[in-house]
Amino acid sequence: MNGEALIILLVEDNEDHAEMVKRNFQAQRIANRIIHCSDGEDALDYLFRRGKYTRALDNPLPNLILLDLRLPKMDGLTVLGEIKNSEHLKVIPTVVLTSSESENDICAAYRNHVNSFLVKPIDFTKFSTLMDELGMYWLGWNAKPY
Repeated sequence: MNGEALIILLVEDNEDHAEMVKRNFQAQRIANRIIHCSDGEDALDYLFRRGKYTRALDNPLPNLILLDLRLPKMDGLTVLGEIKNSEHLKVIPTVVLTSSESENDICAAYRNHVNSFLVKPIDFTKFSTLMDELGMYWLGWNAKPY
C-alpha cells in the first residue's frame, strides 16, 4: 500500500461488536483509522460527504467498508445498494459482516454486488482470526481500486 494510511468504515450498531472489530484491527496494526458509524443513514452521510462530513480532507473515502445488515434508520442492504449504485463508491470493497446466516440475506447481498459476506463467529478466538484474515486480504493483498 506504499505507506498510505489505511481506512476502514465500520457500520455497526452493536457497540460490543464494534469494539471487538476495532480492538482486533488495532492489535494487528491493520488499519491506521477506523471510522465507526452506528446506523445506515450516518454511513451514507459519511460516504457522500453530507451533513457533518462535508470536509473531504477530514473524511477520506475508506479502503474497505464493513457493513452490518441489521441497522437502525436504514438497513444494511439499502446502504449496500446505495454504495454499489454510486459511480465513485462502487469500487470500494464492501464486506457484509453480520450475525445473520439467512440464505435470503446472503442472496440479497450478492444481488446488490457485495464483495464478500461473512458471518460473525460467536467464539472470540475465531472472531479474532476472521478479523486478522479479513484485514490482511482486503487491505494487504487485495489491489486497491483507486
